[in-house]
Amino acid sequence: MAKQTTIAKEVVLEGVGLHTGNKSKIVFKPAPADYGIHFIRVDLPNKPDIKADWQHLSGDVAIRGTIIEKDGVKIYTIEHILASCSALQIDNVIIEINNSEPPILDGSAKIIAEELLKAGIKELEAERTYYGLKEPVSFTSGQTEITAYPSDNFEIECTIGFDHPFLSHQEGKFTITKENFLNGIAAAKTFCFDYEIEALQANGLAKGGSLENAIVIGPTGIHNKEPLKFEDEFVRHKTLDLIGDLYLLGKQLKAKIVAKKPGHKNNGLFVKEFIKKAIIISDKTQEVKQNMESEERLIESEQIQKIIPHRYPILMVDKVKLTNDPNFATGYKAVSGNEPFFQGHFPGKPIMPGVLIVEAMAQTACVLFLSRPNMENCLAYFMGIDNVRFRRTVLPGDLLELKIEVLHSSGKKGKVKGMAYVNGKLTTEAEFMFIIMKKEA
Repeated sequence: MAKQTTIAKEVVLEGVGLHTGNKSKIVFKPAPADYGIHFIRVDLPNKPDIKADWQHLSGDVAIRGTIIEKDGVKIYTIEHILASCSALQIDNVIIEINNSEPPILDGSAKIIAEELLKAGIKELEAERTYYGLKEPVSFTSGQTEITAYPSDNFEIECTIGFDHPFLSHQEGKFTITKENFLNGIAAAKTFCFDYEIEALQANGLAKGGSLENAIVIGPTGIHNKEPLKFEDEFVRHKTLDLIGDLYLLGKQLKAKIVAKKPGHKNNGLFVKEFIKKAIIISDKTQEVKQNMESEERLIESEQIQKIIPHRYPILMVDKVKLTNDPNFATGYKAVSGNEPFFQGHFPGKPIMPGVLIVEAMAQTACVLFLSRPNMENCLAYFMGIDNVRFRRTVLPGDLLELKIEVLHSSGKKGKVKGMAYVNGKLTTEAEFMFIIMKKEA
């Protein structure tokens, strides 16, 4: 069972930003489990903290790179840092930065990855979970096509092409492991065409760019004195960027990505499509499924009402199946035509309200937690609901299957993901935060 990780000690890197030309310093620091990757602008009042995830992805496309933003504060060109953290399987780290853009260093992720490895990767107690898929996800915009397929590994097939005599086509296939990244991807440098430089600089970009940190391509070859590190270095760098952008999902990935002409803007848009169909998996998920027969415990309606306080007409779960894995539960709700809410939702067209499906998932999660011996005389309260999606209607006669997985829990607080199915088809999904408190005497 894989554990979450952080770094063992601080790492400091300094240099100039590729586009801003600003001198900057970044300090990587260890972080606790379930923290994620956070950038902190230590140069600004109150030290704004921005989590590097898809929810903070900036719409600013003026600078070519991945940008995160919160309350008007931006951090530019973070893709090489994210790629290094992803490939080295660093789940949690604090990154303090004293400017708006991290140093470009040599234009690749090599120095970042090597310095993080020198610091050491430290295991934490919490289990690592991954994002995976049950069905493909596709995104198309202009000439860009990106599709993700279910897989037990993180794989990328990348194809690039330009209307240019020196770089018309390259393609590569990679399984993204720590070793493959360090040996075949991390050292691939950022690149541009020589005719782009004047336009970039006219727009206030590439102020920190040079032949030391970027490959400049001319009509018949490269302008750099240093030879390419790989014959197909350009597609390897695009793969590097894609790895970084995919880490905006906020979790390690188990999927096969097939990308044609990817770029930062479209990579970010693809991430937002991927998250809609993502499922959370762990190294032990398959084992849990295989052993379900011998491990399961079914809690019937009468016992449910001894565990949670809900009663008719708001009791929304009939049975809950538990296993000896504390992170999973499955609830069942037989949707009868006599449900009181069908009288008004809607006359002549009965449809189960989506909020009640979410409530059914939440009650299943309550049973999962409050059935534990140390949770007697406790109540669970909602603190927030995120990423709610309604996929299909639920009708009279349907049997709702309510899948619950714990994303993280501190004992009294936590976050779970719920997914509701009818006949194996996803109808509703949501994530909710909760707090558990003792009942008042």
